[in-house]
Formats: sequence, C-alpha cells, structure tokens
Amino acid sequence: MEAPVAGIDISKDKLVVYFQGKYYEFQNNKQGFEGVKQVLPKGCKVAIESTGIYHINLAKYLGKEYDVRIINPFILKKFKDIRGKKSDKNDKKLAELVVSIGSEFTTSEAKELTSQWDFVTRSIARVKNRLRRDLILLGYRDSLSRKNLNEVLRGEDNAALSEIRFLLGELERLEARKREIEEELEDLVPKDSLIFTIPGIGRTLGCIILARVGDVKRFGDKKRFVAYCGPLVESSGKSVVSRGISKRGDAVLRSSILQL
Repeated sequence: MEAPVAGIDISKDKLVVYFQGKYYEFQNNKQGFEGVKQVLPKGCKVAIESTGIYHINLAKYLGKEYDVRIINPFILKKFKDIRGKKSDKNDKKLAELVVSIGSEFTTSEAKELTSQWDFVTRSIARVKNRLRRDLILLGYRDSLSRKNLNEVLRGEDNAALSEIRFLLGELERLEARKREIEEELEDLVPKDSLIFTIPGIGRTLGCIILARVGDVKRFGDKKRFVAYCGPLVESSGKSVVSRGISKRGDAVLRSSILQL
C-alpha cells in the first residue's frame, strides 16, 4: 500500500498543511510542529516547500518520523497549481510530484554547511583584500607573497603592521574552518555520485552541487539543471558560448561556482 502524501507550504510565521483534500494551518514554531504531527500519520511522505531558512527546523523535526522531501522553488509552480483545489485527482498529482523529486539525502545540515562554506570563503576574500591594502600602504606591491609578508613582519611596529598580524591570524582560522567544512560535506553526500565524473568539477564543488541540488533526476533534462546552477549558455549551430552567471536558481550554488 502506497504511503499517504502531504504537502506543506511555509512562510516565516505560518505553516499550511494539505493532506487528503483538507487544509490545516499552524504557526511556524515548535507548537505548530507538534500540531502537524497530530494531523499526519507516521510513515507519511511529506513534501515541504523550500523557503530560505524557514523550512529547515520543520524538515529536521519531521525527518525523524516521516519521509521528508524538499520541493525546490525551481519546481514549486507544480505544487502551487495543486494548492487551492481539493480533489482525489490533486492528491494523486501531489503524490506523483513527491515521487518525482526522489529521495532527499541532502539534509538541512548539508545545506547549512554549504552556506557556511560560502560565508567563510567570502570572508577569506575580504581579509585578503584588506591585507593587500595594508601592504600597499607600507610601500609593497599588491601581492600577498610570502616574501612581502615576511619583510613586513620584520619591520617596526605601527598601526598597519598590527592589523596585518591580526588579519593573518584571522586568515589562518578561516582557512582551517573552510577545510573542516569541506571534510564534513564529503561525509554527508554520496561518494559514488556521477557528478564527480564531470570534467572540471572537483570534490568540493561536486559536494556543494549535491548538497544544494539533491537528486538531480528531478530536473528532467540537462538544460533545466544548468539553468538552476546559474551559467548562462547560448548555443548556435556547433558553437556554445558562456554569457556569465544568471540570477536564477540557487544563490549559494551560483556563488560557489564563481569562487571555484
């Protein structure tokens, strides 16, 4: 017997549960989560709308007892078409949608790690830019070479040198944290994914793609997958031209592609 399927629409303050032709509304807090559990039978498949950070706590909470699938905004329109229409036919559509999404290995923890990786990587870039600025103030070229840094650190104490020492310590901590995040991500994503066989995609980028995207089969074809990742690609005859990065799809994934 097929497990029943529920859909949950989430906003900052509210949860709207669609289950077997009925709607239930709860607050987006722990009391609301308990209310959801009272409505849904154990073993139920639950499709949760991915809305920034607002779905994360509910997904974690329900994931212990339910088969939770995250519906990405890229395919959210199908879910919205179902809402507001109560019928057995729409229950079937929702069930088909959840099955098409596939099993979501990518937990909220994996996505959170990619957000941290993005933040840390951006922070490293800011620290390096500040270091370059301080080196220029001390008469060195815009270069973070070991030679330049060693010469500066042997110089007389001044405000710029104090900041350079602080920034170097900060840079060391950030880079150590970045390595930790990458190791944690590798432990969370499937190591045998075909994503790692694609030329140009290393371990880190592959892990980030899997964590942000989840089951790539849900995209249907490669054009949708590429569009979600961000690259703007135009083809004419035998020519394929990259036009940069679009604003569609996942912001963290787009940023990671640019940084790697």
